[in-house]
Amino acid sequence: MLARLPAGALKNVAALRSTPFSGPRNIPRVRFASTSSSSSSSAFEFFTSSRAALATATALSVGSVAWYANLYGTLPFIGEVHANSPAEEGLHPPHYPWSHSGWFDTFDHASIRRGYQVYREVCAACHSLDRIAWRNLVGVSHTVDEVKAMAEEVEYEDGPNDQGEMFMRPGKLSDYMPAPYPNEEAARASNGGALPPDLSLIVKARHGGAYSVKDYIFSLLTGYRDPPAGFEIRDGMNYNPYFPGNAISMARVLFDGLVEYEDGTPATTSQMAKDVVTFLNWAAEPEHDERKKNGLKAVILFTTLWAISIYVKRFKWSVIKSRKILYNPPADKP
Repeated sequence: MLARLPAGALKNVAALRSTPFSGPRNIPRVRFASTSSSSSSSAFEFFTSSRAALATATALSVGSVAWYANLYGTLPFIGEVHANSPAEEGLHPPHYPWSHSGWFDTFDHASIRRGYQVYREVCAACHSLDRIAWRNLVGVSHTVDEVKAMAEEVEYEDGPNDQGEMFMRPGKLSDYMPAPYPNEEAARASNGGALPPDLSLIVKARHGGAYSVKDYIFSLLTGYRDPPAGFEIRDGMNYNPYFPGNAISMARVLFDGLVEYEDGTPATTSQMAKDVVTFLNWAAEPEHDERKKNGLKAVILFTTLWAISIYVKRFKWSVIKSRKILYNPPADKP
């Protein structure tokens, strides 16, 4: 370190040591050369004091927490408190690689069409889909003519007519899908007191986030099995380890070859479960594909604006902000 000092600086230090102290005076200061540690610390201080760096870190933290909460349904590092035991909550379903789970992935519309077929031929006997109209299927899984033909197969009560009486008419695109039961009491009476839930928002109806709920519904539909030894099942109940309490009133409804797909896809139990879960996911979030498309556009737009702002700050505004203006007043004439 001393080798870097100029010779004049060392002479000044020696002169100071030989001169007795006699009060305050101007003491020459010796400036040592900066080392790598000091330069790195100054760079770190500059980074932490930069507003852009703090804004970036804040956005990254908030985005990470939001992504985690959307994926798992809970905040990170904060556990959930439940009154039920893990056994009463049901077996935790495994994670399945859904084709539309990625940031840039969209729904498999062929799977949505097959899933609607499974819902119509199997699930619609007990479960309603109140929030989905016939027109919502147009351009997603069916054509306009196909949806019109399916809607006209159902009769809806309308009116009153000119005589003040209600009448039945074929369905239209604006009509919502019919419910299997006229009211809640009829639904309970037909299912031993249990009320089949509406499936419009079933993918978003449970805690754990949309991705976890899809895994749960798939595991529930394919998880029926014989109860283990010592587990008692009441009459009218069925054993399913993924359902809370392990006893569910809904019997197994999916079996190999139960439906015949139009496109020739083998109708296995897992295939039908996967297709109907994809359809229910679309029913709960019809704007899924459009939302991801708009999100990608927003990222491209704001990235471009950010790059432009950096360019303007660096090459346009910084020159104006850092310039020095001097004013020389006119000298008084003698």
